[in-house]
Amino acid sequence: MSTPHARRNGPLALAFNAVVITFMLAPLLVVCAVAFTPENTLSLPTTRWSLRWFEAVFEHPDFVQSFWNSLWLALASATLATAVAVPAGLALARHRFAGRDALNGLFLSPLVVPHLVLGVALLRLFGLVGGTGSFAWLVLAHALVVTPYVLRLVLAALVGFDRSLEQAAEALGASPATVFRRITLPMILPGVSGGWLLAFINSFDEVTMSIFVTAPSTVTLPVRMYMYATESIDPLMAAVSALMVAVTALAMVLLDRLYGLDRVLVGKA
Repeated sequence: MSTPHARRNGPLALAFNAVVITFMLAPLLVVCAVAFTPENTLSLPTTRWSLRWFEAVFEHPDFVQSFWNSLWLALASATLATAVAVPAGLALARHRFAGRDALNGLFLSPLVVPHLVLGVALLRLFGLVGGTGSFAWLVLAHALVVTPYVLRLVLAALVGFDRSLEQAAEALGASPATVFRRITLPMILPGVSGGWLLAFINSFDEVTMSIFVTAPSTVTLPVRMYMYATESIDPLMAAVSALMVAVTALAMVLLDRLYGLDRVLVGKA
């Protein structure tokens, strides 16, 4: 058994962690600082700070429309992914059947397949079925990508699940639907809600695959930023980036409060 002294980080470890954290956060902090510049060029504000470029974002109709596209897309795809992942997680965690491991690998495969490959494949598929430019097909594409995040948390929530309460309810005459609604779902709700929020974050920030499957009427905010950056670079991009960082940070805080980032990222029980 390790002693409390052995678990304590030394000065060298603390310094190394501080350097790594600073290296990771510095670009984000610089971009957020540049967003407050009053100048017309990318520069850090030195004498005064301004909300000029944030106002410009909300006055830019393309960015506003793309934000709403991303928001509704993330809400729909995360909800659809959750609706698929919960029954899939229950089946994979509780039953043994032929092809179980292959099915599990299929559900989790979007985590290892490059999104560039998925984008090209989905573009070809949408062209064959006539789904190009359809928001519904875009929701399906994003749900495909974010379902593994929900499934992993649902499976983690089902590990060591005590089924005695379910069995007691069934013995008292409760229907399977009632057992799921009144017992199973409340007990795995932290995993379900955490998975939904993680899926929302990944869908909202997805750009690589979305470049291939969006249409002019369904351009998402990350894709709009990419398109804008190919034409010009000014503090407007920094302001949009700062807003996206804020939205993502808020979602991560909610995820930490609902489920715990340690359980999501490192699987801590």
